[in-house]
Amino acid sequence: MTQVLGPAMAPDPLRPSGQSRTQKRRARVEKARAATQNVGEVFITFGVVILMFCAYQLWWTNVESSRETNRAVDQVRQSFIIPVAQPAPQATEAPKPQVGDGQGFGLVYIPRLGGSWIKPLIEGSSLDNLKRGITHYTGTAMPGEVGNFAIAGHRATNGEPFRNLDRMRAGDKVVVETNESWVTYEVTSQRIVKPKDVWVLDPVPGKPGVAPTEATLTMTTCNPRWASYERLIVFGTMVEKLPKSSGQTPAALKGAV
Repeated sequence: MTQVLGPAMAPDPLRPSGQSRTQKRRARVEKARAATQNVGEVFITFGVVILMFCAYQLWWTNVESSRETNRAVDQVRQSFIIPVAQPAPQATEAPKPQVGDGQGFGLVYIPRLGGSWIKPLIEGSSLDNLKRGITHYTGTAMPGEVGNFAIAGHRATNGEPFRNLDRMRAGDKVVVETNESWVTYEVTSQRIVKPKDVWVLDPVPGKPGVAPTEATLTMTTCNPRWASYERLIVFGTMVEKLPKSSGQTPAALKGAV
């Protein structure tokens, strides 16, 4: 006997079966999983890029700068011509040769920062020059001259020569070697200023328009170490200038050079 399906037992063509609903649910889950996986891969890639950038800044820039610094030190040493005798006095003093931007013209020694601490002195405080060593602010006094001999150096990355400049104390010595002489400065004070406080580069820092009467030193770097919203300034005064022709070595460097 054949049984005829009644209206309640007949399948509704407009209503998805249980199997169809399960398949759609699985499809939605798979799409969400794929989207989550893609987002995760993006974050992982971004994290790797950040780590690579940090490694470049914290490690590789120091490696590159160390090479540039060592090369600059060698070039400066090769350029030195030590006179064997005092030159005869002349009626008119010959003009001093101009130092070009990017040219290494001296060596800087700071015993407080380490017995082997030595950096080249480069003319011009551009970012490229700062990667090679200690830079001289063009327009300020030259080493040993009356006026403000102002220099700068990185405190973090790119060789970070002034990494520990905050350790300087009154009485510490800074020695600058040039082609003709040894110039020794003695640290007198330390100060934190804002980047806009360019008065630290004046011939007499803090006294605009006043003519200098002594040879002074100003060292500048970023503060705090991993930021740049302040500047750490170390001031000093020249206490000794020895001509190389004398054959003497500064007392501050005895046994170091």
